[in-house]
Amino acid sequence: MTPETKQKLMYLSPLVLFVLMFLLLFSGIGKDPTKLESQLIGKPVPVFSKTSLTDASAKLTQTDLKGPALLNVFASWCPSCYVEHPYLMELDEKDIVTVYGLNYKDSRAKGMKFITDLGNPYEKIVFDENGRLGIELGVYGAPETFVIDDKNQIIYRHVGVVDERVWTQIIKPLIDDNREAGQ
Repeated sequence: MTPETKQKLMYLSPLVLFVLMFLLLFSGIGKDPTKLESQLIGKPVPVFSKTSLTDASAKLTQTDLKGPALLNVFASWCPSCYVEHPYLMELDEKDIVTVYGLNYKDSRAKGMKFITDLGNPYEKIVFDENGRLGIELGVYGAPETFVIDDKNQIIYRHVGVVDERVWTQIIKPLIDDNREAGQ
């Protein structure tokens, strides 16, 4: 390679790097961050054995989660979980769907304070102090909600707050379709 060619490549490399960075960033524009794909769609809830948040002596496993239901990942350190919680309480009060909780990377005392102060919309709460079950589910953070069908398979994953819009437009139709298919 001649010295002139090396010099040209040296001048072109920042431009090539800039174009590659631009293309990478541009490819992510406009994508919905709540639609993170899950490798578990169509697969059963992962096998686990954890204690209950509300009773440290009680063991919970994947067989304790009966669909159709929601598995809601929450934590006391999660600001969005405080925003979402009143709507989960509303779903529980109306007895629309069974909601299970997964207390993620939290302390038992703080998790208990969260549901004591705000109310408990959960049928059962899995205590995942070290986050291992969350890792198996592919959890990025909290809140996240998984829709579980009547065969205890994960059929949808929602990243972010579940509110009335998310419930009526996305999750409720999935639950209704699953109930109709199971009849």
